[in-house]
Amino acid sequence: DLDACTASIRRGSKSFHIASLLLPQGTRQAAHALYAFCRHSDDLIDDQARRPDALLRLRQRLDRIYDGIPCDHACDRAFERIVRDHAIPKTITLSLLDGFAMDMVDRRYRTIAEVKQYAARVASTVGLMMSLVMRTGDAWTLARAADLGLAMQLTNIARDVGEDARNGRLYLPLDWLHDAGIDGDAFLRDPRFTPSLANVVKRLLAEADRHYQLGHAGIAQLPAACRHAIRTAALTYQDIGRSIARNGHDSVTQRARTTLTRKLILVMHAFRPTAMPSDVAGMAAVAPADPSVTRLVTAAAEAFTAAEKQRLAQAREGTRVERIAGILMDIQQRQWEERRTRRLQRWLKVARLG
Repeated sequence: DLDACTASIRRGSKSFHIASLLLPQGTRQAAHALYAFCRHSDDLIDDQARRPDALLRLRQRLDRIYDGIPCDHACDRAFERIVRDHAIPKTITLSLLDGFAMDMVDRRYRTIAEVKQYAARVASTVGLMMSLVMRTGDAWTLARAADLGLAMQLTNIARDVGEDARNGRLYLPLDWLHDAGIDGDAFLRDPRFTPSLANVVKRLLAEADRHYQLGHAGIAQLPAACRHAIRTAALTYQDIGRSIARNGHDSVTQRARTTLTRKLILVMHAFRPTAMPSDVAGMAAVAPADPSVTRLVTAAAEAFTAAEKQRLAQAREGTRVERIAGILMDIQQRQWEERRTRRLQRWLKVARLG
């Protein structure tokens, strides 16, 4: 099952696959299982032939995963172990499916806040699950993981403006398009790059950068063995944004890419924490969760706290059982020694009489 999940991430995302190789083995396997289920679900939604009941079947499969009886799919079996072992609340995975449902109806988004509500479901959910996989669940760090998910999804939207429009989808905020003098419906009918559209894409990337800064602040709170991988993923996606900027913010006639050489350079840069101005660091230290992710962050934090309490209780119970077992073994040892002494005394008595 894990091999199948690894093959999925290798095929589906070279950027995430490279970053995942930097994780400790157990965390890497969990990340691959998580990615494989999310990717498989996304592919089902995008499959035109299966769209009518794809979401319903995914919800049914998720129910079985949380009941401990996953369907006969490698990604379902692997994901079932992840949600069980890392206490991933069902609220988060259901929100991921809600995000896929938003894609199915080709929804429009009036404001950046609505865009981020979508991004929270399809991307921040993954960031929160990854935090739980890394055994990190305090509310502030979870909020920063959600920020990183928002930033990456906003980058995705900026990169895929043309491709999405040609597929009848529009994720740019309608009020931003209106401010730029662009009619959303007209753009979908005839997707063309204009300087006005470039300004909208630039504005979106600026919003993504704000969330990247918050996300980088949270990486320092992750386990030391995991920071390099997560920082690599963040820097790689940020670099896609820079590539869009180098293309004049034209993501209609061209698609920004990051070369393998560039990715390897970013892997090296990720060894060191990303430098932040003192005012940005201070702001990040007290920044609350974005309104789009507040409910999800709370659910993740509560699940983590409950799981930690259960683990501590089990550890205490284990220690108590070990103490009792030690006492019983000590009693048994003394009884054995007393029996051996009595047998020896009888043998000596018999020897004297003989």
